[in-house]
Amino acid sequence: MRWIYWVRLYETKFQAGCLVRRMENDWWVYGYECPQEIEVFRSRKGRYGVRFLV
Repeated sequence: MRWIYWVRLYETKFQAGCLVRRMENDWWVYGYECPQEIEVFRSRKGRYGVRFLV
């Protein structure tokens, strides 16, 4: 298992959280593998990102 990081960073935790919900519910529509775990993380510069385990 390894962490895969989403390319984009977001200004707010809410924006990143919306992406997490979308990935949890719509992974099959976009052809992703079903992620085992998805989480929001904070970068050193204070922006938020999404990473998931496959």
